[in-house]
Amino acid sequence: MSDTGAAAPALHVGCAMWAHKSWQGRFVAPALPAHERLRGYAGWCNAVEGNTTFYATPARETVASWAGQTDPDFRFVIKLPKVVTHERRLTDVDVEMRAFLSATEPLGPRLGALWIQLPGSFAPADVGGLARFLRRLPRAQRCAVEVRHPAFFTDPWAARLLAQALETVDAEWIPFDTTAFFRSPPESDAERDAWAKKPRMPLRTTALTDRPIVRYLGRDDAERTVEGWRRWVDVTAAWLREGRSPTLFVHTPDNADAPQLARRFHGEVRALVPGLAALPEPIPAEPLTLF
Repeated sequence: MSDTGAAAPALHVGCAMWAHKSWQGRFVAPALPAHERLRGYAGWCNAVEGNTTFYATPARETVASWAGQTDPDFRFVIKLPKVVTHERRLTDVDVEMRAFLSATEPLGPRLGALWIQLPGSFAPADVGGLARFLRRLPRAQRCAVEVRHPAFFTDPWAARLLAQALETVDAEWIPFDTTAFFRSPPESDAERDAWAKKPRMPLRTTALTDRPIVRYLGRDDAERTVEGWRRWVDVTAAWLREGRSPTLFVHTPDNADAPQLARRFHGEVRALVPGLAALPEPIPAEPLTLF
């Protein structure tokens, strides 16, 4: 681990997006303009996955508006563009990476990590290319890698090879825990869609750095989602006691209750780690009235 002792350990929780139609009027005010939606979300959660950057590098001005809607202790985990990870497979991407790093610079301390999500075809034989790519990034830039090739989870040699490449540059390995979701057949349209699209990844609960990041997929039923994350409550509490500052993202197939579930996860961990700072109070979804 690195940077331990510099600040009190913190837990960041969030969702796969900061705007969702079903949240309007429940978690955030209805019909918020685009430049205020993130501010409403940030009243519920203190982190978010940046999935939209996978499709295109945002304008620097857009990213500056994200920073303006969040406190400095809010965290973005921003996915690298697909041209870097999937099309070019981390090679000959200096121009694209310079543009991406420049665009995301306004986030400052809010940039928790660059999220390098690699395709399922990225195999142990490709780890050397990943290692070279990581070494070319600024040393101060935190990175987190998500792999989906089965060998990294079933072959101890492949797992060690990847872990060593990441540890050399203090990069994290992001687990995407879908085990609770795939435990029983889908029961809704959203679950059936996720059943066809989400990866069936073996469970991994090992942190490489002092800033572990976890993606967890539950079910549309809130109580089944909570039941499936029990192990993560214990693992997260243990990480905090070790001085680590983890981030956990709660996904469900429809994501209808995701902000509330993320807060619930934080509360369950805080019950085990009483010194953990509380989340901010949500901005009321409707204006307060006297009666």
